[in-house]
Amino acid sequence: MGVKYIKEVMSPEELLEKYPLPKELKELKVKRDKQIADVFTGESDKFLVIIGPCSADNEDAVCDYTNRLAKVQEKVNDKIILIPRIYTNKPRTTGEGYKGIVHQPDPEKAPDLLEGIIAMRKMHIRSIMETELFSADEMLYPENWPYIADILSYVAVGARSVENQQHRLTISGIDIPCGMKNPTSGTLSIMLNSCIAAQSGHTFMYRGWEVKTEGNPLTHTILRGAVNKHGRSLPNYHYEDLMLLNEMYKKHDLKNPACIIDANHANSNKCYYEQPRIISEVLHSRNVSNEIKKLVKGVMIESYIEPGNQSIHEHTYGKSITDACLGWDESERLIYEIADKL
Repeated sequence: MGVKYIKEVMSPEELLEKYPLPKELKELKVKRDKQIADVFTGESDKFLVIIGPCSADNEDAVCDYTNRLAKVQEKVNDKIILIPRIYTNKPRTTGEGYKGIVHQPDPEKAPDLLEGIIAMRKMHIRSIMETELFSADEMLYPENWPYIADILSYVAVGARSVENQQHRLTISGIDIPCGMKNPTSGTLSIMLNSCIAAQSGHTFMYRGWEVKTEGNPLTHTILRGAVNKHGRSLPNYHYEDLMLLNEMYKKHDLKNPACIIDANHANSNKCYYEQPRIISEVLHSRNVSNEIKKLVKGVMIESYIEPGNQSIHEHTYGKSITDACLGWDESERLIYEIADKL
């Protein structure tokens, strides 16, 4: 057999018992989840800004960042709900490179999955305790969901995972908003089909159990741009793209039609500094079309303390070791500009 068993990691039950979310924060999470869910159901007209590093590689820097976000949240609370991006899994196109804190708590050391799930949970909980903001993470590995199911307020399924059956079925059993990204090909029907699947109930095998789900009505779409066969990025955040998605939504029996715009990745051609311009255009589209305003519930931004990115071995505090991000100064200014344009 080609698989070598290294060591057994602790179960989700053991991890949650060892690193529990305090009772008062559980109660606060219920309120925060309701505020976010109300945006998707249309009960609230607040705008979501899901913002943070491409990958959460350092607990101190990430929590420094989310503490800064918390201060900004107080100033824009009447219009914006900030959701920190604390992405602890990093999909790799070729399978090479840093895969996130779950794999490597120390990016310069060998993988350690046991220490990784501990580091993941500790970082999320520390951020919550210090900021009272509940974060977003990417569901890269559906079987890992129970390790953080009680502490997240938003989850995304990436472009390379959105066609995977296990991701779709797992999302059907959770009760927080989940964004399904368009695949790298850009095919919108694939993204919408994933929403149909996740909003439906299913019976399937999960972590050694036969389970049954009721469906997640808060599943929605994320436009992140596409890549054609020549490797060229094709953005899909323009007015015409949003109107097309809106028309496609009308042809499907989906609850709570909604979309988040990812301002980086193929929408920016990975030119991180283009994110403010892209968001400005999206906000303009919302302001000239009531249909788009109802559809587009928020934006996703890659942002950290220092702008750009670096290699794993450079050690600049608060600078991405994966995709390049906006720096803090530009990010703070952008949040205020979003609030002004809503």
